[in-house]
Formats: sequence, structure tokens, C-alpha cells
Amino acid sequence: MISTKGRYALRLLLDLAGQNSDEYIPLRTIAQRQNISEKYLQIVIREMVQAKLIKGISGKKGGYRLTRKPSEYTVGEILYLEETSISPVSCLLPDAEPCQRSSTCLTLPMWEKYDQLTKDFFYGITIQDLLDGNI
Repeated sequence: MISTKGRYALRLLLDLAGQNSDEYIPLRTIAQRQNISEKYLQIVIREMVQAKLIKGISGKKGGYRLTRKPSEYTVGEILYLEETSISPVSCLLPDAEPCQRSSTCLTLPMWEKYDQLTKDFFYGITIQDLLDGNI
């Protein structure tokens, strides 16, 4: 399941992208528009700034803005940054111990294919696609 953190990260990025502005947007303004706690958005936004998906500045005219065009962001890069895991089964987690049953597991190929389909789906959708309703 996609967590609140992942969903809010998408909403935050969509809000910034929808402003069509090179100006910095205060987090408080985004929080109010999206009806999300500003404190929670501070947690979400931290990873996005560290990953250089958005840029932030402090001060009176501070806030956040995109570092790229909305068409250059994929839903996948946002979700996979914010989520601990989107893998359908624990043996496919990035830090999973090698499964002792992998050579005999008849369901593993199915889970691997499902996992790849999910990645391809999310990485195939841009923020611009969502803004345009092209889903």
C-alpha cells in the first residue's frame, strides 16, 4: 500500500507544478491549499530537497519551487523516494536477505513480474500527465 507520505509528496509536487511559477511558494500556502499539516509536509519535503527534486530557500520570501519541468518528473521517482517499500513481497525488498527458497519458489517469477509492472507503470507517468489528466 502507498503510504500517506508518498501520496502527500505527489500532492505537494503537483501543487508546485500547478503554480506555473519560478517564484518560491511558502510551505504554509501549500499546506493550506492541500489541507495537509504543515509539520507533516516538512518531513515529506526534506527528502525531496535532499534529492534535488525541489529547491527551498529560507527567509521572508522563502519557500519551495521545482528544479525541473513537470514533464521531467515521474510518479515513480517520487514514490520510490518517499516509500520504504512498494514491493509486493518481502523477498523482493532491496535489503532483503537472499531467500533460501528462491530456486524452488514457483510464485517468485510472478511476484518479480508484478513488481516490474508496478515500477514501469509509475515511472511511465509524469507530473505533467497528472496535471493534464492524461491517465
